[in-house]
Amino acid sequence: MRGPDFRHVELGDVASTNAECMDRARAGDPGGLWITATRQTGGRGRRGRVWVSEPGNLYASLLLIDPAAWEAMASLPLAVTIAVHDAISTVLPTDAGELRIKWPNDLLLDGRKTAGILIEAERLPGGGTAVVIGCGVNVAHRPEAGLYPATCLAEQGSAVTPHELFARLVVSMDLALSKWDQGRGLSAIRDVWMTRADGIGKPVTVNLPDRQIHGLFDSIDGEGRLILATPDGNKQMIASGDVFFPRSWK
Repeated sequence: MRGPDFRHVELGDVASTNAECMDRARAGDPGGLWITATRQTGGRGRRGRVWVSEPGNLYASLLLIDPAAWEAMASLPLAVTIAVHDAISTVLPTDAGELRIKWPNDLLLDGRKTAGILIEAERLPGGGTAVVIGCGVNVAHRPEAGLYPATCLAEQGSAVTPHELFARLVVSMDLALSKWDQGRGLSAIRDVWMTRADGIGKPVTVNLPDRQIHGLFDSIDGEGRLILATPDGNKQMIASGDVFFPRSWK
């Protein structure tokens, strides 16, 4: 889907831009819809965590209907993180910290979280699948508490506004989705993702719902799963988890 085909609805206070998109999908929206909000009163991150959503940051969600075959959807987050990385990198001053992708769907600026992505999918009653890509970027503010240290673009010397950043995100998302090409362009997308990833070849701790495991961040597979090289010499595929890097090398 090309950029000019996207529609945009700008709202004030909403519970969640993702929820707004999904509600519209259930009501028959054909997709290609961006929704942005000034503030979210019920913003969510992964695993239902609260995402602090004060005015001054970017809260944007994109609704797509049947963007790819279901078996290709696992690789969509790789393209989305590249798009958000591209948008943010264009507004950073030259002396800002390094911008890296943190598996599975966060962006780190100078080693601190500055953006998060939440992708949700739902089978629609009338057929088809609604996919919502939610992007939250700390533009002017950052949360005071959370699982990871955080920063915002303003702290890194950027004077960009949420509106300006959103305009860049629309363009970069269109390009990334076109390159992803319903999963057919996965190889090229994965190669780019790997060059921007934080921690490849480094020790990591992964918190799973039922346990904690340690190892080296070896790579990612074609479905975007983390490949963890464990101390016993085996490799384990991890589809979802919270990754922490030892402070000794951060």
